[in-house]
Amino acid sequence: MSTECARIADQVRFAFSGDAWYGPNLRTSLTDVTAEQARARPLAAVHSIWELLLHIDLWADIAFRAAAFGIEMPKLYGTEKDWTTPFTGSEDEWAAAQAHLFETAERLAETIEAFPDERLGDIVPGREYDFYYLFHGVVQHSVYHAGQIALLKRS
Repeated sequence: MSTECARIADQVRFAFSGDAWYGPNLRTSLTDVTAEQARARPLAAVHSIWELLLHIDLWADIAFRAAAFGIEMPKLYGTEKDWTTPFTGSEDEWAAAQAHLFETAERLAETIEAFPDERLGDIVPGREYDFYYLFHGVVQHSVYHAGQIALLKRS
C-alpha cells in the first residue's frame, strides 16, 4: 500500500530525475550544459544556470534537514545566502555541483518516503506551515527553476 509520503517522494524524484509529466526533469535540462554555459548570464538581470542549481540544492537540503533532524529552517529569502555563485567555475566544480544536487534530492526523497504520514500536519521548525506544504513546495520550487534553466539553456 502506497503512503502519501511515498507518493510525494515520487514527485521529488520525477522533478529531479524521473519521468516528469510536464516535460524535461532537472537532470535532462542540465544534460550537455558546460561550466561556461552554466556561468553565463545571457540575460543580465537573471540568475545563471549555475546559480539556479545551487539555489535549488540549498532549499532541498534545508527541507531535508528540517524533516530528517528537526533543524529550524532559516529565513534566507532576500539574503546573500539564498543565492550563491560558483567558486572557480571549473568543469570539475560544475560536475560536483550537479552530483551534489542529485544526491541532495535523493536524500530528501528517501527522508520523505520514510516520513510518517501522521506527521505531515506537523509544523516545520522555523515556519508557520506544515510538512505537507513544505514537501510539495520543494517540488514546485524545483520545477519552477527547472523551467528557468531550460529557457537559459536555449539562450
